[in-house]
Amino acid sequence: MRYAMALCVAAPLALTACSDLNSTQQRTLTGGAGGAAAGAILGAIGGNAALGAAAGAGAGLIGGYLYDQYKKSQQSSYQQGYSAGQQSASH
Repeated sequence: MRYAMALCVAAPLALTACSDLNSTQQRTLTGGAGGAAAGAILGAIGGNAALGAAAGAGAGLIGGYLYDQYKKSQQSSYQQGYSAGQQSASH
């Protein structure tokens, strides 16, 4: 249980040093860190915090990356609509 608590404290501190990352890297890393923390807590309850943290980190990395791709798609769609609106307004 101490491992999970230490991870919950260390993860946010480690993320503050990553301000020069692009949005994909930030979202993926944040997902991985959050997943590792949640996995460590659930793993500690189940008796194996390290395995829970590893599984949670993997799931979090994938989730963070997929969320980033969704946000980029959303932004692209917005930009296309905005450009179309600007073109029709200028005619």
